[in-house]
Amino acid sequence: MLLHFKRKLKRPSPCSALSSLLKPTFFASLSLQYQSPNPSFTSSAPQFDNNQTRLKAIPSCSNPHAESTCLTPTYSNYASLLQSCIARKAIKPGKQLHAQVCLAGFGFDTVIATKLVNLYCVCDSLSSARLLFDRIPKHNIFLWNVLIRGYAWNGPYEAAVQLYYQMFDYGLVPDNFTFPFVLKACAALSAIEHGREIHEHVVQTGWEKDVFVGAALIDMYAKCGCVGSAREVFDKILVRDAVLWNSMLAAYSQNGHPDACLSLCSEMVLTGLRPTEATLVTAISASADNAALPQGRELHGLSWRQEFESHDKVKTALVDMYAKCGSVRVARNLFERLGVKRVVSWNAMITGYAMHGHATEALDLFEEMNRVAKPDHITFVGVLSACSHGGLLEEGWMFFETMIRDYKIDPTVQHYTCMVDLLGHSGRLDEAYNLIMQMKVVPDSGVWGALLNSCKIHANVELGEIALERLIELEPDDAGNYVILSNIYAQAGKWEGVAKLRKLMTDRRLKKSIACSWIEVKNKVHAFLSGDTSHPLSDEIYAELERVGGLMKEAGYSPSTGSVFHDVEDDEKANMVCSHSERLAIAFGLISTPPGTRLLITKNLRICEDCHVAIKFISKITEREITIRDVNRYHHFKDGVCSCGDYW
Repeated sequence: MLLHFKRKLKRPSPCSALSSLLKPTFFASLSLQYQSPNPSFTSSAPQFDNNQTRLKAIPSCSNPHAESTCLTPTYSNYASLLQSCIARKAIKPGKQLHAQVCLAGFGFDTVIATKLVNLYCVCDSLSSARLLFDRIPKHNIFLWNVLIRGYAWNGPYEAAVQLYYQMFDYGLVPDNFTFPFVLKACAALSAIEHGREIHEHVVQTGWEKDVFVGAALIDMYAKCGCVGSAREVFDKILVRDAVLWNSMLAAYSQNGHPDACLSLCSEMVLTGLRPTEATLVTAISASADNAALPQGRELHGLSWRQEFESHDKVKTALVDMYAKCGSVRVARNLFERLGVKRVVSWNAMITGYAMHGHATEALDLFEEMNRVAKPDHITFVGVLSACSHGGLLEEGWMFFETMIRDYKIDPTVQHYTCMVDLLGHSGRLDEAYNLIMQMKVVPDSGVWGALLNSCKIHANVELGEIALERLIELEPDDAGNYVILSNIYAQAGKWEGVAKLRKLMTDRRLKKSIACSWIEVKNKVHAFLSGDTSHPLSDEIYAELERVGGLMKEAGYSPSTGSVFHDVEDDEKANMVCSHSERLAIAFGLISTPPGTRLLITKNLRICEDCHVAIKFISKITEREITIRDVNRYHHFKDGVCSCGDYW
């Protein structure tokens, strides 16, 4: 029984006359070059000349005395030739063949016409495909699938969705090929309402447990930010292949759930299913996003055991992972061993150096890349980020102008964010604001956030207020922005402004993000909040803080309580600063690891000024290398010095 779905579009009136298909204007639109059929055609094998642009002459009959019995091109000849054109993506001979097919009387044949539409689709000539599609019978589901696929691959994506609904007017029911194509278009459009309706059609037609349809549904929900719905689809399919697992892994990774991605990857391996290249790249990227070095190393080992050590895509993912997890030297070693250094590989290494504040190394690598590959817009994000983290103002301007003038790359919001950050940190706040006003793209929260942070560094109340106004328009529920301006007011002694912002946050029920730091010791993650006493070793942790604090004072350290704006006594302020989450994590690392062990701490917020000073003292006193990954960048502390050069 035919399913009845809601119609979205009116059916266009198809032309039914062969003469309309053969009108000169139609052939002109396709740029067809007609060659008359050879009457002595006997070979069914498709033949092309060397440049793949024209059909070769068809050999004549081998028996010259039997020409009267030689056959003209047959239906199977045309079908075979068209299939060869499709496989080779040979558009010019395909157009010549189209003309011959029409004159031979096969223009309306379902199979031949479908192959022609397929040819134009795979050759990215969708206007010709649609022109032909609108003039032929449409009772073949494969014909619809071919054109929907063409639009889903190449756009406009709306056309794919429109065609999907239009096919119901012809009494057709979508199959397990239709759904993945139209769902791909929905994913590209983030059309969640259409996607959910098509999901209902999937259920009604019985394709919900098909792995290919399921993978398409998961991808669509992931692209629309609905990870929970994607997981529901995944859980209902009991027989899963690698493609389905990879789709769910990507859904978690792309939506900011690296922990769930890594957990699911472990589950996949335990099922005995062999991971693919896509599995490893996705999971390794999740390790990078989570700064999960131990898991990243495990995946590195898994890639070798599964014989992916020669795959450059996996190696590039490992380069990115090690760089983001603080092991930039390991990342560079892997980078140098890449068989083929693609642009994405160069970008991963340059961006890795930038994150760690190694501006010189990043710029040197960019110059090396320039000799063998063409930088893209992501390359320049890494280069400008390196300049920003290194305080290289003149170099930053030079690269920004070179990108536009010599490489013809239009700046994106990421490029502008780097430049605003660079100018702002350098104290050129007015120039940073003027640059924002001259942007050719709409400034986002990253751009205004960079200006607001710079205003905090240089105590600029006026521009800070402007930045917060714009940020409230873009992300009104981000409490961190209100806190930064509140701190700027407090630094300037404008307590009325502080009270006003606190009231505004209370009225909007906004709460300040809680600072949290975590450290991994013996494959277990230990998390700490500021002033935390919940850890089982809390007494030992605070005892270590007190011991190290005494040595720090002897070395000349004095707490700076400028970041604490509570109405409390100075001694209490000092105690609050000294029990910040990153210091608790460091103290735990000191008592839980052998002397000389490098400590890696991750923090969800920007490290405060006093903790930055304190950790320099701690690294020197304890003779430890301490790496802090905060929300903005890496800080490498060693022998009392930080890699950022106190510029962050």
